[in-house]
Amino acid sequence: MLLALAFAGGLFAGLLLFLELGRRIGNRELARDPAGRGGVGIVEGAVFGLLALLMGFTFSGAANRFEGRREMIVQEVNAIGTAWLRIDLLPAEPQSAIRDGFRRYLDARLAAYRKLPDLSAAKVELANAARAQDDIWARSVAASVAPGGEPARVLLIPALNEMFDIAEARLLAGQMHPHPVIWVMLATVALAAALLAGYGMAGAHARNWVYMIGFAATTAVASYVIMDLEYPRLGLIRVSSFDQALVDVRATMK
Repeated sequence: MLLALAFAGGLFAGLLLFLELGRRIGNRELARDPAGRGGVGIVEGAVFGLLALLMGFTFSGAANRFEGRREMIVQEVNAIGTAWLRIDLLPAEPQSAIRDGFRRYLDARLAAYRKLPDLSAAKVELANAARAQDDIWARSVAASVAPGGEPARVLLIPALNEMFDIAEARLLAGQMHPHPVIWVMLATVALAAALLAGYGMAGAHARNWVYMIGFAATTAVASYVIMDLEYPRLGLIRVSSFDQALVDVRATMK
């Protein structure tokens, strides 16, 4: 995912820069007043504590949303499978057209997720799914109110409602992400922590590259993982493997 890589890469470079900047400021202060660094540890601890809190909350939120999206796929698989079986409750004549609508609906939904991150192409497929959904609903309602359609009216219509509701919930869940201000705040606090850490390293004869690179790399990698979890169809951590369950359901629609 280019956005996550760019964010993590930029943060890594920024952290190294602010570590060096803080070290130079600290060396200048030491040269001017060797005893004038009181209270640095308290401020540094507070900023690092805030950074840990921010990263902990963003990671927890991203992980919870990731698990929620996977659970919704399972729910949609179950809902589609249930509704498909309950088509048998309809009179024989409209069943073929409704089953064909189901196939078109699921094909379009699978195609939409496969075409991400191309949002334009995904929206075209979602529009196809919406048209198939309207067709399924219209035919099912018409068949369920016809003579002999009472079992379908009781069992199929609620199953269709659940199937369509979960599909809409998945679309909305895919748009739920932290506000950009959260990412800006996370990066700002991380840079402030790097500045203070570099300030605390002042006075050493040489740069501690292990400390500097380790801090920058750890923070950048953690930020990348958080962002990757937030966009699980674009990066290394993917929820798309769970789509195989939908593919398996589609394979049973003979």
